[in-house]
Amino acid sequence: MLTQLGLDQDTESVYRAMLAHPGDGVVALTSRLGITEEAVRGALDRLSEIGLARTSYESPGVLRAVSPDVGMELLLARQQADLLAQQQRVEESRAAAAQLIAEYTELRPQAPEAGVEHLLGLDEIRDRLGSLHRQVQEEVMVFAPDGAQSPENLEASRPLDRALLERGIRMRTVYLDSIRNSPQTMEYAEWLGGLGRQARTVPTLPVRLIIVDRRTAVMPVSSDDSAAGAVVITGQGTVTALCALFETVWAGAQPLGEPVREEAGELTGTEATTLRLLASGLTDEAIAKRLGVSHRTARRTATLLMERLGARSRFEAGVRAVQQGWLP
Repeated sequence: MLTQLGLDQDTESVYRAMLAHPGDGVVALTSRLGITEEAVRGALDRLSEIGLARTSYESPGVLRAVSPDVGMELLLARQQADLLAQQQRVEESRAAAAQLIAEYTELRPQAPEAGVEHLLGLDEIRDRLGSLHRQVQEEVMVFAPDGAQSPENLEASRPLDRALLERGIRMRTVYLDSIRNSPQTMEYAEWLGGLGRQARTVPTLPVRLIIVDRRTAVMPVSSDDSAAGAVVITGQGTVTALCALFETVWAGAQPLGEPVREEAGELTGTEATTLRLLASGLTDEAIAKRLGVSHRTARRTATLLMERLGARSRFEAGVRAVQQGWLP
């Protein structure tokens, strides 16, 4: 009960016992509380140190508990003094941080193009994303073309995502349909949904993308290696176009809480996308990456589609798909 005032459990127990039984010495307190004599003596030292126990005027050498009305005022005054000192340290730290940021800004090279900031390497990308997370005021929109996420990545994202949602930030994420086959990714997505995050899925996504407050967008410079570098875009025209792209994809995506729509005899979204990629000449490996699935899954889907079309080659599959109205 008094832990917030700086008393541990043993010290609080000894203090309460001294108030209730003023005549108890160390031996009696040890017996009454069922703790060691060493613990009692340590508690008495602590009580004396913080002013909740003092030497008796009537019995020199014997400690007496200070009455709660006086003792609590002493503890509160001590806490207030500690708080003021802590506030002073925070202000000093804030001033030092502001100075460091100012010095770093002066040293940092300016972006070569207006409205574009280049980030090199994973460290710079993570630092910039962390800064954007702290600055976001209204909304975050995300394209997540990664497929299933590892448990380590999900656990690392949990505190940041929770903090944003608890601040009332609107979050919308578009995943690949393939995450529906990943129990840990679905569990994480459902947990976020319970906090208010909205999520939908599509068979494939054009690019990895994060848009913050419709003013700043972050994209990788290479779709093959997103850790190699990224660009932060603040130019109004480009960001507006990217927001329009997001809204278009979002409007056609399937809410994560609903099953993927499948009509009898019709292609699923993933099958239609696989067929389009096949007709474009992409390899199974490239198709797997675009869909966020394994190489084996992509090859199996392609094989089944060719069997349904009665095609012996990918080119023939494209022709037959057009003839059947599956491709424009």
